[in-house]
Amino acid sequence: MTTVKPVKKKSAAQRLWFLHWLMAAFFLLLFIGGTYMANFLGDAPYRRLFYDFHKTLGVVVMSLLLARIVVLLAVLRHKYRYRKPKATREWWQSLILHSFLYGFMLFMPISGYMMSNAGNHDVVVFATPIVLPRLFPVDPQLGALGRNLHFWLGYTFLAAVFLHMAEQWRYLRSQWRRFRRKA
Repeated sequence: MTTVKPVKKKSAAQRLWFLHWLMAAFFLLLFIGGTYMANFLGDAPYRRLFYDFHKTLGVVVMSLLLARIVVLLAVLRHKYRYRKPKATREWWQSLILHSFLYGFMLFMPISGYMMSNAGNHDVVVFATPIVLPRLFPVDPQLGALGRNLHFWLGYTFLAAVFLHMAEQWRYLRSQWRRFRRKA
């Protein structure tokens, strides 16, 4: 007789980690695709397809961000239930950087949405009849503002991601040194 092991439920921290890497992959794809669209597409016949796919991924990322914030709040509630965080310099640096990263993850899709709406373009989800409602009026000046915001937020977001990677690299090296001392 074989016993069936119960399925272990994923912790909130594991779900957060999964969402982190899923969103990182999507943002990498969005950044590379956005750079390609802005610099190399011109009047290519598949241009509209690229733009629609880019917008759809933006909608997916926005949805994942909402899920990620819910999971993050659950993780923080559990982590700091009985103790408050030590407000060290490193903790503050990490908090500020992560706040900026979450801000970029929120405002990048919103600026793209603004650019599309103001430029009189719909946001269609995965080439289906689903068209997201217009949140911004058709206005060339607002469209130009959306384009500029989307451009500058994108590159500033990329710089913040590199800072985040550098911060994590220091953390991983310190963990490796601690592991080697114990061995």
